Amino acid sequence: MTVAQLLEKTGWQSLLSVDETREIAGGYAGDLLSWVMGRAESGDCWFTIMSNLNVVAVAQLTDVACVVFTEGVMPDEAILKAAALHDINLIRAEEPTYAACARLGELLR
Repeated sequence: MTVAQLLEKTGWQSLLSVDETREIAGGYAGDLLSWVMGRAESGDCWFTIMSNLNVVAVAQLTDVACVVFTEGVMPDEAILKAAALHDINLIRAEEPTYAACARLGELLR
């Protein structure tokens, strides 16, 4: 499934679309950035409530397909600008993290 297909099927809000053709291979949920760095895999859809600038650095290092801010979290302008510079797709979902992850799991089956 691509980022574009994820957006279409979930109705989640695209905050920054730099490559909606990017394939989503799996998912990862985590908020402890050092933990995510060591465990998220390339192509994952990363679910988080963290909204600091380091999210962009971790997304870049792990090469995730997109970052989904759950629970209605809205990242600030600095995150959006940094993500644009590093070609990171950013998405916003109102759902709790667990529900968003479960939804992705169903879509990837």
